[in-house]
Amino acid sequence: MAGYSGTPLTKKIGAKPGARALVVNGPPDAPELFADGVQVLKRAGGAPLDAIVVFAVERRDLERRLPRLRERLDPAGMLWVAWPKRASGVPTDVTEDVIRDFAVANTDLVDVKVIAVDETWSGLKLMIRREAR
Repeated sequence: MAGYSGTPLTKKIGAKPGARALVVNGPPDAPELFADGVQVLKRAGGAPLDAIVVFAVERRDLERRLPRLRERLDPAGMLWVAWPKRASGVPTDVTEDVIRDFAVANTDLVDVKVIAVDETWSGLKLMIRREAR
C-alpha cells in the first residue's frame, strides 16, 4: 500500500519498531502500513497491542468489533479505523462522523488525527482518553 501523499504511510500511522500490531479486515498489502521492525500479528492474543488498524465498510461490523478491539489495546496504544472514501465507489455506510460518534459514545476512545491512507481509504486515529489510561 503505497503512500498517497508526500508523507510515507508508515510515518503517518506512527507505530515504532518493536511495537506489536494487528490489521483487521485489511487488504492483502495492509502490513505495509507499518515500519520495519513492527511485529504484525495474525491474531490479537497475548499482551496488549500497541497499534491496531481495522478496515471497515459496514457500520454494524465496526460497531461490533470496536469495543472488543479496544479491550486488546495497550493504554498508550493507537487504534486506527480505515473507511472507504466517498469518491472510491466502494459501497459503505461508514463515515468519519459515524466512527467518531460511536467511539465517543460507547468506549473511552477519542479521535486525534485523520489521514489519507490511499486513493480508496481514509483513516481516523483513536486513542484512549488520558484520564482513562
